Amino acid sequence: MILATARTDVADFLSTLIYVYTLLIILHIVIQLLFSAGLRPPYTRATSSVIGFLRDVCEPFLRLFRRVLPSFGGLDLSPILAIITLEIINSVVVGRLIHG
Repeated sequence: MILATARTDVADFLSTLIYVYTLLIILHIVIQLLFSAGLRPPYTRATSSVIGFLRDVCEPFLRLFRRVLPSFGGLDLSPILAIITLEIINSVVVGRLIHG
């Protein structure tokens, strides 16, 4: 009984972690789109910290997919592939292996 509860807790934690990371990637994409459109927030230490955090957290994972995908001009498809990969990991590992 305790092991079943622990498995469920681990699965819920991993699922939540994947969900939050997906949201961070989406936020990173939106900020990069705003920057490419020329909309920049006024410089403050807080916004600089948030943008730096998102870049530091998302770019290493997205870089893995940028190596695999060919460049399509100005279109970056690596976030789409990254989010699809996270969803596959969530459904296969968390949903089937851990939850059983």
